[in-house]
Amino acid sequence: MSATASLPSAGPTAVPKDVRWVLLGVMLAMLLSMLDNMVVSTAMPTIVGDLGGLEHISWVVTAYTLVTAVTTPVWGKFGDLFGRKPVYLASIALFIAGSALCGTSGSMGELIAYRVVQGIGAGGIGAGAFALIGALVPPRERGKYQGMTASVMAIGTIGGPLLGGFVTGHFDWRWAFYINLPLGLVALVWLWLKLQVPARRIKARIDWAGIALLTLSISAIVLAATWAGSTYAWGSWQILSLGAAAIVGLALFVQVEKRAGEPLLPLSVFTGHRNYPLAMVLLLAAGVVMFGAGLYLPLFQQTVQGASATDSGLLMLPMMIPVVIVSTVAGKVMSATGKYKVFPVVGTLFLTAGTGLLATMDAHTSSLVTSLSMVLVGIGLGFTLQMAGTIAQNSVSLRDMGAAMSSVNLFRTLGGSLGVTVFGSLFTRAVQPHLPAGAETDPNALRDLPAGAKDAYLGAFATGTSHIFLTAAILCALAFVAAVFVIEVPLKKAGPPVPTGTTEVYGTAKASPAITAG
Repeated sequence: MSATASLPSAGPTAVPKDVRWVLLGVMLAMLLSMLDNMVVSTAMPTIVGDLGGLEHISWVVTAYTLVTAVTTPVWGKFGDLFGRKPVYLASIALFIAGSALCGTSGSMGELIAYRVVQGIGAGGIGAGAFALIGALVPPRERGKYQGMTASVMAIGTIGGPLLGGFVTGHFDWRWAFYINLPLGLVALVWLWLKLQVPARRIKARIDWAGIALLTLSISAIVLAATWAGSTYAWGSWQILSLGAAAIVGLALFVQVEKRAGEPLLPLSVFTGHRNYPLAMVLLLAAGVVMFGAGLYLPLFQQTVQGASATDSGLLMLPMMIPVVIVSTVAGKVMSATGKYKVFPVVGTLFLTAGTGLLATMDAHTSSLVTSLSMVLVGIGLGFTLQMAGTIAQNSVSLRDMGAAMSSVNLFRTLGGSLGVTVFGSLFTRAVQPHLPAGAETDPNALRDLPAGAKDAYLGAFATGTSHIFLTAAILCALAFVAAVFVIEVPLKKAGPPVPTGTTEVYGTAKASPAITAG
């Protein structure tokens, strides 16, 4: 497939003065999807109590995560082809519709089906947000705005459990979903008015074969990670079949993408510069640590250290506050100097040290020691998470920005989902033999256990948590090696090249009617 017009370079693009207001709308949509995950997790015990279907509870999370990961690159490519603004607005609208449907669920089956709709929208929100940031702000200037992204992540991680607890305790559980409606509508209207990125008039063939093969591969990977060690043994034919399907699917996907005229994930973004795949390794490790710590640290602090479940969001403050501060400071230094390699190198060292210390926790570890270790993890995430996205952005052209930045979100999402599922397997294997009868449905039963049985259970709980963070520390050490091999390419001071015959609005090209792909 060939284009009817070439796309030579044009002049540089200036960052508009009101870009912060535009980015605020993008961040609001990101916050919408982040809060939803945390709020729903907090409300799940109440939902199960009302709808039943305890045996299907994992699918409420798995179905959402799976379709989010699968659709992320598809949304990113559609943004490249049809314009980022309409595609992003469509994803927000679909997420709102899915949230409304979830609130009307009358059974666990309906809730899972509606979570699929919601997850499809969430995939577009994640993919579109990072592509829009990449188009709005050139890499050299992006550091000035990293604090906004880090703040959204912190608010979502901390505020989600608090909001979920409040909504579940004072309202019906359905409001855990209905609360998305006003926030989503505000984001939708805000971006409709403020985001001036006209749609490009491009005719292109959709890479349906690539979409199908990537869907098959990611589905097999996520399902294998979800079921292995819990539903099926690691060596069972079910898990081995899923592994084989993932390998074959990825191999066929690579071959299809090589021949596709408009590939879903252009292989050039992975082979064009070694910094891009290295950035994906950094994002994968950071995603594993962020999501894994966000789930299992509050569990450890509540169960072993006796913290209140009501304060579950506040328990993450020692980790999340450093993320915001360090991201902001590192971003400003990067924008002022153009240097960035030192940050992921130092960041992965902090991540390795922090997760390594968390791996030494036992039933007698104090809250102070845990909090200090979390501070190290937060510093590491602050240096690594946003900087890896900037490195990836600086490695691709505007033409592939949507697909490339959707890969950024894909690897972060996969890192989180795979990390949580693998961690869950490690944790269950350590705790299950010591789990008291009835504790699966009544956590308060632990309080009435005899001292010996309770000590054995808490010891097993601490061991399971230790195994989780030991695995994370090994992965972070591998990420440090990847960071060392990053090449410090000068950051672009202006926006990406603009095609001839187009006008640039906030860093995104509006093509003239002559520019088509057929």
